[in-house]
Amino acid sequence: MERESLTPRQVKLLKKLYEEGKPVEVYTVEKTQDELANELGITRQALSNHLKVLKELGYIRTGRGFIDLTDKALELLGERKGDVFVFVRIEPTKRKHVYETLQKMRIKRIYRVTGDIDLIIEADKSKLDEILEEIASLDGVRETITHVVLEVL
Repeated sequence: MERESLTPRQVKLLKKLYEEGKPVEVYTVEKTQDELANELGITRQALSNHLKVLKELGYIRTGRGFIDLTDKALELLGERKGDVFVFVRIEPTKRKHVYETLQKMRIKRIYRVTGDIDLIIEADKSKLDEILEEIASLDGVRETITHVVLEVL
């Protein structure tokens, strides 16, 4: 089944799960089905039916207390276009502020490293412009160097 066979409500549900999710290796949502149904304005039974279809089609994985979006769902939503690494140099006196602000952003991982740079940020390429704009606006960021992954060997 392709995107055309998903109802608008199912695509809306995928989008909602994506927005509520946090990136780990997948986007995961830790909400009850009652909470999601209420936020979407549908019954718990209707939500359960939609989740069942999305699971059967391979868009989500579910378990006790979580819903994960699969790569297939992220691709459908246009959110999985490859990885990017941003190397960041920070003013030493502003590190704490920059760290705290970056941790609130929708990025995959932040690595604090030794050497000529302070951080390596791993993110999805589809969000690169937004991420670079946010990082550049942070007080204390000296420089960013961006590397886009061409392929994983």
